[in-house]
Amino acid sequence: MEQEATYRGTVYPWQCDHVGHMNIMWYVGKFDQANWNLFARLGLTPSYLRGSGRGMAAVQQNITYKRELLAGDIVEIRSHLLEIRDKSIRFRHDMINADTGEIAAFCEITGVHTDRSLRKSVLFTDDIREIALRHLAEPAEA
Repeated sequence: MEQEATYRGTVYPWQCDHVGHMNIMWYVGKFDQANWNLFARLGLTPSYLRGSGRGMAAVQQNITYKRELLAGDIVEIRSHLLEIRDKSIRFRHDMINADTGEIAAFCEITGVHTDRSLRKSVLFTDDIREIALRHLAEPAEA
């Protein structure tokens, strides 16, 4: 299933390291921005999280780097929900060089739905589970 972009931006010169390509800290930052757009699509909006006292915590994150990104490159991230469980979701972000269409990196993350005051995992609401089930998708081959 084709997904809309969850992030679109530019690689700036100050995001590049001594080798001349985007430093790994910026990959993580761009993937993090995509997280919040994906979460909002699933009903985990800022107003829901604030109003319910809930949060999302990453418990595992694996990044695979495929191609360099250089200053001036336009980056797009497309996100795919891979799995929903009672208290957690697993999803993948594909970071694409928008000019070449090549996957520059991909990231798979497991996130847990939490009660911020109890600091414990909690069940997703039925509404969020229903939305998430409609968003389950297979990622593009890398």
